[in-house]
Amino acid sequence: MTKRSKSILQMLVAGVVGSIVGARLVAHRTASTVPPVLHFSRGMLAAIALIVLFSLYWSIAAKDSAPAQSSESAWSRQLHVIPLNLAVLLLMFSVPGLTHRFLPTSLLLTVAGLLVEAAGIAFAIWARRTLGANWSGEVRIASGHELVRTGPYRWIRHPIYTGILAMYLGAMLVSGEIHAAIAVVVIVLLYMRKIGLEEKILARNFGAEWDAWRRDSWALLPPLY
Repeated sequence: MTKRSKSILQMLVAGVVGSIVGARLVAHRTASTVPPVLHFSRGMLAAIALIVLFSLYWSIAAKDSAPAQSSESAWSRQLHVIPLNLAVLLLMFSVPGLTHRFLPTSLLLTVAGLLVEAAGIAFAIWARRTLGANWSGEVRIASGHELVRTGPYRWIRHPIYTGILAMYLGAMLVSGEIHAAIAVVVIVLLYMRKIGLEEKILARNFGAEWDAWRRDSWALLPPLY
């Protein structure tokens, strides 16, 4: 699948989710006819809207990445993408049997969750723009790849993932249901795997420069990790 095809597919998925949410909004007067899986609070609708908008931006921004010099296999990439997409759907949509609340219904939590989500998106976009053409959705080394150490990369080696995980964590706080918590655990594990792969390829390509950066920075969140 080409980069353009991937971007189109991601935009289509975002469009489908947006259409479902839009259908739920126009059906608010006939809530009894709406399946339980489409019953969203206003806070969750806002959280989903932020995720959809972020996905659209990310797909459009992908066209600026440089050609790959070396990269992970297509199988390895799909091992990340497919479970991630399923986990995001699990995060957004209530699943029968997994709707028990692990957080109380609270306006304060909803607002806090949306703020965390928005902050995560802003942080990820800042990191993405700092990385420039070195960025790619797959684990790879781009042609003319540089070890960027400016912006958020002065302190964090994977700030895009820090922002993305904050985005999903914020949505989980808004949801407050167990299916969202399970989804976030899966998403964290997927990104931990991806971080491991990226750090191996960076160490192999940048050697001592990478080792020095690794000693002076944190992977995701200072001072925890």
